[in-house]
Amino acid sequence: MLKIKTPKSGKAKREIEKRAPKLVESGKKTLILQGTKTSNVLNAVLTEIYHLKKDSAVRYTRKNENIRPFESGGETSLEFFSLKTDCSIFVFGSHSKKRPDNLVIGRTYDHHIYDLVEVGVENFKSMESFTYDKKLSPKVGSKPFIAFIGEGFESVDELKHLKEVLLDLLRGEKQDLIDAGCGNLNLAGLDHAYICTAVSSNRVFFTHCAMRLKKSGTIVPRMELVEVGPSMDLVVRRHRLPNDSVRKEAMKTAKEQPKKKVKNVSQDVIQGKVGKIYVPDQQVGSVALPYKAKGLKRERREAKMKHETNDRAPKKQKENSE
Repeated sequence: MLKIKTPKSGKAKREIEKRAPKLVESGKKTLILQGTKTSNVLNAVLTEIYHLKKDSAVRYTRKNENIRPFESGGETSLEFFSLKTDCSIFVFGSHSKKRPDNLVIGRTYDHHIYDLVEVGVENFKSMESFTYDKKLSPKVGSKPFIAFIGEGFESVDELKHLKEVLLDLLRGEKQDLIDAGCGNLNLAGLDHAYICTAVSSNRVFFTHCAMRLKKSGTIVPRMELVEVGPSMDLVVRRHRLPNDSVRKEAMKTAKEQPKKKVKNVSQDVIQGKVGKIYVPDQQVGSVALPYKAKGLKRERREAKMKHETNDRAPKKQKENSE
Protein backbone atom coordinates (compact mmCIF):
# COMPACT_ATOMS: atom_id res chain seq x y z
CA MET A 1 0.00 0.00 0.00
CA LEU A 2 1.14 3.54 -0.72
CA LYS A 3 2.07 5.62 2.29
CA ILE A 4 0.24 8.93 2.40
CA LYS A 5 2.29 11.73 3.94
CA THR A 6 0.44 14.54 5.64
CA PRO A 7 1.99 17.99 6.03
CA LYS A 8 3.31 18.69 9.52
CA SER A 9 4.10 22.40 9.30
CA GLY A 10 1.87 25.35 8.51
CA LYS A 11 3.99 26.33 5.52
CA ALA A 12 3.60 22.86 3.97
CA LYS A 13 -0.17 22.95 4.50
CA ARG A 14 -0.44 26.34 2.78
CA GLU A 15 1.67 25.13 -0.16
CA ILE A 16 -0.56 22.07 -0.64
CA GLU A 17 -3.67 24.25 -0.50
CA LYS A 18 -2.21 26.47 -3.25
CA ARG A 19 -1.74 23.45 -5.53
CA ALA A 20 -5.16 21.97 -4.81
CA PRO A 21 -7.89 22.26 -7.47
CA LYS A 22 -9.90 25.48 -7.27
CA LEU A 23 -13.19 26.67 -8.69
CA VAL A 24 -11.39 29.62 -10.34
CA GLU A 25 -7.83 28.65 -11.20
CA SER A 26 -4.96 31.10 -10.89
CA GLY A 27 -2.51 31.94 -13.71
CA LYS A 28 -0.54 29.13 -15.33
CA LYS A 29 3.19 28.86 -14.70
CA THR A 30 5.60 28.03 -17.55
CA LEU A 31 8.50 25.59 -17.36
CA ILE A 32 11.39 26.35 -19.75
CA LEU A 33 14.04 23.67 -20.28
CA GLN A 34 16.37 22.26 -22.97
CA GLY A 35 17.68 18.99 -24.37
CA THR A 36 21.20 17.65 -24.81
CA LYS A 37 22.00 19.81 -27.85
CA THR A 38 21.01 23.40 -28.44
CA SER A 39 22.16 26.21 -30.72
CA ASN A 40 22.94 29.85 -29.96
CA VAL A 41 19.70 30.90 -31.63
CA LEU A 42 17.67 28.47 -29.54
CA ASN A 43 19.35 29.55 -26.30
CA ALA A 44 18.49 33.16 -27.09
CA VAL A 45 14.87 32.22 -27.84
CA LEU A 46 14.47 30.36 -24.54
CA THR A 47 16.09 33.24 -22.63
CA GLU A 48 13.79 35.86 -24.14
CA ILE A 49 10.68 33.75 -23.57
CA TYR A 50 11.77 33.56 -19.93
CA HIS A 51 12.16 37.36 -19.80
CA LEU A 52 8.70 37.86 -21.29
CA LYS A 53 7.17 35.60 -18.61
CA LYS A 54 9.60 36.29 -15.79
CA ASP A 55 6.90 36.75 -13.17
CA SER A 56 5.37 33.28 -13.84
CA ALA A 57 8.13 31.09 -15.31
CA VAL A 58 10.76 28.59 -14.14
CA ARG A 59 13.96 28.16 -16.17
CA TYR A 60 16.17 25.04 -16.12
CA THR A 61 19.56 25.47 -17.81
CA ARG A 62 20.90 21.93 -17.37
CA LYS A 63 20.85 19.48 -20.28
CA ASN A 64 18.17 16.78 -20.13
CA GLU A 65 18.89 13.54 -21.98
CA ASN A 66 15.74 11.56 -21.25
CA ILE A 67 13.14 14.09 -22.41
CA ARG A 68 11.47 13.20 -25.74
CA PRO A 69 7.91 14.54 -25.59
CA PHE A 70 6.56 12.81 -28.71
CA GLU A 71 7.97 9.35 -27.84
CA SER A 72 6.42 6.90 -25.40
CA GLY A 73 8.39 6.87 -22.17
CA GLY A 74 10.18 10.10 -23.05
CA GLU A 75 7.75 12.29 -21.13
CA THR A 76 8.39 10.78 -17.67
CA SER A 77 11.06 13.31 -16.66
CA LEU A 78 8.99 16.14 -18.10
CA GLU A 79 5.94 15.17 -16.02
CA PHE A 80 8.15 14.91 -12.92
CA PHE A 81 9.46 18.46 -13.44
CA SER A 82 5.92 19.68 -14.03
CA LEU A 83 4.80 18.18 -10.71
CA LYS A 84 7.86 19.52 -8.89
CA THR A 85 7.49 23.11 -10.10
CA ASP A 86 3.66 23.12 -10.35
CA CYS A 87 3.84 24.27 -14.00
CA SER A 88 1.05 23.43 -16.45
CA ILE A 89 2.78 24.77 -19.61
CA PHE A 90 6.28 23.88 -20.80
CA VAL A 91 8.64 25.01 -23.56
CA PHE A 92 11.31 22.46 -24.52
CA GLY A 93 14.16 23.37 -26.87
CA SER A 94 16.39 20.99 -28.81
CA HIS A 95 18.63 21.10 -31.89
CA SER A 96 19.50 18.35 -34.36
CA LYS A 97 20.35 17.94 -38.01
CA LYS A 98 16.87 16.64 -38.80
CA ARG A 99 15.04 19.29 -36.76
CA PRO A 100 17.21 22.40 -36.26
CA ASP A 101 16.19 25.07 -33.74
CA ASN A 102 13.25 22.99 -32.54
CA LEU A 103 10.73 24.16 -29.95
CA VAL A 104 8.07 21.93 -28.37
CA ILE A 105 5.28 23.81 -26.60
CA GLY A 106 2.90 21.69 -24.59
CA ARG A 107 0.30 21.70 -21.86
CA THR A 108 -0.27 19.28 -18.99
CA TYR A 109 -3.41 18.14 -17.23
CA ASP A 110 -3.04 16.71 -13.72
CA HIS A 111 0.73 16.86 -14.42
CA HIS A 112 0.43 14.51 -17.40
CA ILE A 113 1.00 15.46 -21.05
CA TYR A 114 -2.20 16.92 -22.48
CA ASP A 115 -1.20 18.14 -25.98
CA LEU A 116 1.94 19.09 -27.93
CA VAL A 117 2.92 21.45 -30.75
CA GLU A 118 6.36 21.31 -32.36
CA VAL A 119 7.63 24.36 -34.27
CA GLY A 120 10.90 25.38 -35.90
CA VAL A 121 12.39 28.83 -35.28
CA GLU A 122 13.57 30.83 -38.32
CA ASN A 123 14.60 34.48 -38.92
CA PHE A 124 14.98 35.18 -35.22
CA LYS A 125 15.64 38.76 -34.03
CA SER A 126 16.36 39.42 -30.37
CA MET A 127 15.29 42.42 -28.30
CA GLU A 128 18.77 43.91 -28.50
CA SER A 129 18.54 44.26 -32.28
CA PHE A 130 15.64 46.75 -32.02
CA THR A 131 16.19 50.44 -31.26
CA TYR A 132 13.41 52.29 -29.46
CA ASP A 133 12.78 54.61 -26.55
CA LYS A 134 13.38 52.62 -23.36
CA LYS A 135 10.48 54.39 -21.71
CA LEU A 136 8.19 52.29 -23.93
CA SER A 137 9.56 48.99 -22.62
CA PRO A 138 6.69 46.87 -21.22
CA LYS A 139 6.31 46.49 -17.48
CA VAL A 140 6.66 43.10 -15.83
CA GLY A 141 3.26 41.51 -15.14
CA SER A 142 1.19 43.83 -17.34
CA LYS A 143 -1.66 42.37 -19.36
CA PRO A 144 -0.94 42.08 -23.13
CA PHE A 145 -3.06 42.34 -26.25
CA ILE A 146 -2.86 39.18 -28.39
CA ALA A 147 -3.84 39.49 -32.07
CA PHE A 148 -4.13 36.57 -34.54
CA ILE A 149 -4.23 37.77 -38.15
CA GLY A 150 -5.08 35.45 -41.03
CA GLU A 151 -7.76 32.96 -42.07
CA GLY A 152 -5.42 30.03 -41.37
CA PHE A 153 -6.13 30.26 -37.65
CA GLU A 154 -9.76 29.40 -38.39
CA SER A 155 -9.41 26.85 -41.21
CA VAL A 156 -6.11 24.93 -40.70
CA ASP A 157 -6.08 22.40 -37.84
CA GLU A 158 -2.37 22.86 -37.07
CA LEU A 159 -2.72 26.64 -36.79
CA LYS A 160 -5.90 26.29 -34.72
CA HIS A 161 -4.00 24.14 -32.26
CA LEU A 162 -1.03 26.52 -32.25
CA LYS A 163 -3.38 29.44 -31.52
CA GLU A 164 -4.79 27.69 -28.43
CA VAL A 165 -1.33 26.89 -27.08
CA LEU A 166 0.05 30.39 -27.72
CA LEU A 167 -2.96 31.95 -25.97
CA ASP A 168 -2.31 29.89 -22.84
CA LEU A 169 1.40 30.64 -23.01
CA LEU A 170 1.20 34.43 -23.46
CA ARG A 171 -1.95 35.69 -21.77
CA GLY A 172 -0.78 35.35 -18.14
CA GLU A 173 -3.26 35.69 -15.29
CA LYS A 174 -6.89 36.40 -16.01
CA GLN A 175 -7.85 39.97 -15.23
CA ASP A 176 -11.07 41.90 -15.69
CA LEU A 177 -9.93 44.86 -17.78
CA ILE A 178 -13.45 45.89 -18.71
CA ASP A 179 -15.22 47.85 -16.02
CA ALA A 180 -18.68 46.41 -15.48
CA GLY A 181 -20.15 49.84 -14.87
CA CYS A 182 -19.02 51.70 -17.97
CA GLY A 183 -17.78 48.96 -20.33
CA ASN A 184 -14.49 50.72 -21.17
CA LEU A 185 -10.85 49.60 -21.23
CA ASN A 186 -8.16 51.10 -19.03
CA LEU A 187 -5.68 52.06 -21.75
CA ALA A 188 -3.05 53.18 -19.24
CA GLY A 189 -2.60 49.58 -18.12
CA LEU A 190 -2.05 48.20 -21.65
CA ASP A 191 1.52 48.72 -22.81
CA HIS A 192 2.40 45.82 -25.16
CA ALA A 193 0.90 43.44 -27.69
CA TYR A 194 1.76 40.09 -29.30
CA ILE A 195 1.03 39.92 -33.05
CA CYS A 196 0.74 36.51 -34.74
CA THR A 197 0.27 36.53 -38.53
CA ALA A 198 -0.50 33.39 -40.53
CA VAL A 199 1.78 33.67 -43.58
CA SER A 200 0.96 30.20 -44.97
CA SER A 201 -0.68 26.96 -43.87
CA ASN A 202 2.29 26.02 -41.65
CA ARG A 203 4.16 29.30 -41.04
CA VAL A 204 3.35 32.03 -38.50
CA PHE A 205 5.17 35.34 -38.07
CA PHE A 206 5.42 36.25 -34.39
CA THR A 207 6.44 39.68 -33.10
CA HIS A 208 6.26 41.68 -29.88
CA CYS A 209 5.28 45.38 -29.94
CA ALA A 210 5.00 48.17 -27.39
CA MET A 211 1.93 50.39 -27.42
CA ARG A 212 2.27 54.16 -27.48
CA LEU A 213 -0.61 56.53 -26.74
CA LYS A 214 -0.85 59.63 -28.95
CA LYS A 215 -3.29 62.51 -29.27
CA SER A 216 -6.12 61.98 -31.72
CA GLY A 217 -8.23 65.13 -31.25
CA THR A 218 -10.92 63.14 -29.42
CA ILE A 219 -11.33 61.65 -25.97
CA VAL A 220 -10.02 58.27 -27.12
CA PRO A 221 -6.25 58.42 -27.84
CA ARG A 222 -4.63 56.91 -30.91
CA MET A 223 -2.63 53.72 -30.40
CA GLU A 224 0.71 53.31 -32.16
CA LEU A 225 2.69 50.04 -32.24
CA VAL A 226 6.49 50.11 -31.83
CA GLU A 227 8.31 46.82 -32.45
CA VAL A 228 10.49 45.96 -29.44
CA GLY A 229 11.20 42.28 -30.12
CA PRO A 230 11.65 39.44 -30.14
CA SER A 231 10.37 38.46 -33.58
CA MET A 232 10.62 35.13 -35.39
CA ASP A 233 8.98 32.78 -37.88
CA LEU A 234 7.36 29.68 -36.37
CA VAL A 235 7.12 26.74 -38.77
CA VAL A 236 4.73 24.03 -37.57
CA ARG A 237 6.30 20.56 -37.83
CA ARG A 238 4.28 18.17 -35.67
CA HIS A 239 1.37 18.39 -33.28
CA ARG A 240 -0.55 15.97 -31.09
CA LEU A 241 -4.11 16.62 -29.93
CA PRO A 242 -5.46 15.26 -26.63
CA ASN A 243 -7.72 12.22 -26.46
CA ASP A 244 -11.45 12.86 -26.42
CA SER A 245 -11.85 11.35 -22.96
CA VAL A 246 -9.00 13.44 -21.53
CA ARG A 247 -10.31 16.59 -23.22
CA LYS A 248 -13.80 15.98 -21.83
CA GLU A 249 -12.43 15.50 -18.32
CA ALA A 250 -10.17 18.56 -18.55
CA MET A 251 -13.00 20.80 -19.79
CA LYS A 252 -15.27 20.02 -16.85
CA THR A 253 -16.22 23.05 -14.80
CA ALA A 254 -17.76 22.97 -11.35
CA LYS A 255 -21.01 24.75 -10.86
CA GLU A 256 -20.67 27.89 -8.84
CA GLN A 257 -22.44 27.54 -5.55
CA PRO A 258 -24.91 30.39 -5.04
CA LYS A 259 -23.99 32.69 -2.21
CA LYS A 260 -26.25 32.50 0.81
CA LYS A 261 -28.40 35.57 1.15
CA VAL A 262 -27.56 37.52 4.28
CA LYS A 263 -30.60 39.08 5.88
CA ASN A 264 -30.79 42.85 6.30
CA VAL A 265 -27.51 43.45 4.40
CA SER A 266 -27.30 45.26 1.04
CA GLN A 267 -24.55 46.66 -1.20
CA ASP A 268 -24.33 50.31 -2.12
CA VAL A 269 -22.07 51.83 -4.81
CA ILE A 270 -20.89 54.68 -2.60
CA GLN A 271 -21.32 53.45 0.97
CA GLY A 272 -20.41 49.81 0.30
CA LYS A 273 -21.99 47.26 2.62
CA VAL A 274 -25.07 48.62 4.39
CA GLY A 275 -26.85 46.82 7.22
CA LYS A 276 -30.24 47.32 8.88
CA ILE A 277 -30.71 46.88 12.64
CA TYR A 278 -34.21 46.45 14.10
CA VAL A 279 -34.58 47.63 17.74
CA PRO A 280 -37.80 46.65 19.57
CA ASP A 281 -39.93 49.30 21.28
CA GLN A 282 -38.71 49.98 24.81
CA GLN A 283 -41.45 50.07 27.45
CA VAL A 284 -39.82 52.25 30.08
CA GLY A 285 -42.81 52.16 32.45
CA SER A 286 -42.61 48.41 32.99
CA VAL A 287 -38.81 48.25 33.39
CA ALA A 288 -37.80 47.22 36.91
CA LEU A 289 -35.51 49.83 38.47
CA PRO A 290 -32.97 48.94 41.20
CA TYR A 291 -33.94 49.69 44.80
CA LYS A 292 -30.71 51.48 45.68
CA ALA A 293 -29.34 53.60 42.88
CA LYS A 294 -25.74 54.80 42.87
CA GLY A 295 -26.87 58.41 42.83
CA LEU A 296 -28.85 57.97 46.05
CA LYS A 297 -25.88 56.36 47.79
CA ARG A 298 -23.69 59.27 46.87
CA GLU A 299 -26.19 61.81 48.20
CA ARG A 300 -26.47 59.95 51.52
CA ARG A 301 -22.67 59.77 51.85
CA GLU A 302 -22.31 63.51 51.27
CA ALA A 303 -25.10 64.29 53.77
CA LYS A 304 -23.46 62.10 56.41
CA MET A 305 -20.08 63.83 55.98
CA LYS A 306 -21.71 67.24 56.24
CA HIS A 307 -23.50 66.26 59.44
CA GLU A 308 -20.24 65.09 61.04
CA THR A 309 -18.50 68.39 60.30
CA ASN A 310 -21.40 70.32 61.88
CA ASP A 311 -21.20 68.26 65.09
CA ARG A 312 -17.45 68.83 65.58
CA ALA A 313 -17.53 72.61 65.23
CA PRO A 314 -19.51 73.53 68.46
CA LYS A 315 -17.33 71.27 70.68
CA LYS A 316 -14.20 73.21 69.74
CA GLN A 317 -15.91 76.50 70.57
CA LYS A 318 -16.83 75.32 74.13
CA GLU A 319 -13.21 74.35 74.88
CA ASN A 320 -11.95 77.78 73.83
CA SER A 321 -14.52 79.60 75.99
CA GLU A 322 -13.43 77.79 79.17
